[in-house]
Amino acid sequence: MQEHHIEVTRSARYFTLGGTSREVAEVWFVLHGYGQLAARFVRHFEPLDDGTRLIVAPEGLSRFYLSEDPAERRVGASWMTREDRLAEIENYVQYLDAVYADVFAGAGRSPVTVVALGFSQGANTACRWATMGTSQIDRLIVWGGEVPPDLDLSREPAAGRLRALRLSLVYGARDEFFTAKVVGATEARLREHRIPYALVPFDGGHEIDAGALRRVALRAEG
Repeated sequence: MQEHHIEVTRSARYFTLGGTSREVAEVWFVLHGYGQLAARFVRHFEPLDDGTRLIVAPEGLSRFYLSEDPAERRVGASWMTREDRLAEIENYVQYLDAVYADVFAGAGRSPVTVVALGFSQGANTACRWATMGTSQIDRLIVWGGEVPPDLDLSREPAAGRLRALRLSLVYGARDEFFTAKVVGATEARLREHRIPYALVPFDGGHEIDAGALRRVALRAEG
């Protein structure tokens, strides 16, 4: 048996929240977690919709039913699985670069600050995009996730790109996935490779907390 790969053209979607006027100073690309959909995820960022930000929510390229119960049939999306993972990573990095290009197709890039925020599975996705893609990202927010362990921080360009970003780690004190142990290991790895970061804890679980989001947004402005 031989495995083959081919390139195909397909459609993908993303959602936006906020203004597109000249008043926009920041563009936030927010990447959802496993089993979420972009249209629902972007609602968590309504507190940031003050006319100065455009929120862009891409959606994972693989959608699936979350339950076998035919009465529910709720749908979620995933950025990748372990199956054919390298190809999937390459696909979503190219997709996110395409979304970025589409967003800035009719507007200048230089006047705004670009923030990439990844939640849960989307945290790994955002890190890989920031270090492997062609898009120019100014701030990276890793929320309820970690910098991917397989991302080699001892080599370029990954380490250099992360050092050039303003990196924030955001976690809930009661997060059952991104625990204190995982936080500590992530911090140790970043310190080992001299990658500066800010730690932003909040009193909550594995969630986008509105209060913490406002704090992170103020930090991004600074």
